[in-house]
Amino acid sequence: MAEIGLKKAIHGGESSRSCAQNQVSTWQALASPNKLRHNRMIVNWFSENFLFASLIWGSIGAGYLIYGWRQKAVMPLVGGAAMTAASFFVSSALLMSLACIIVMVFVYWLGKQGY
Repeated sequence: MAEIGLKKAIHGGESSRSCAQNQVSTWQALASPNKLRHNRMIVNWFSENFLFASLIWGSIGAGYLIYGWRQKAVMPLVGGAAMTAASFFVSSALLMSLACIIVMVFVYWLGKQGY
């Protein structure tokens, strides 16, 4: 009986090595560079330009939001929410700046129209 236990132990050690090698080759096949697709639209949270633009436009948007909340004015409130959302979700500093400038002009224009 002792021999059977040893044979099983030896066999078990060999099979675990072969399984580990099969798993490694399987993982290598699944994670090969050709099969991985990287999302290029991911925000680079550590870019200086993105952080600075997000700080500026988020602060201006928060100002609009607070002004709209306290004055009970709908358009500055919605514009501030849109600018704050743009500072969080737009992935490029240039696009974020353009979106926030468009929102500011749109809120100004709607204010002149009487909304």
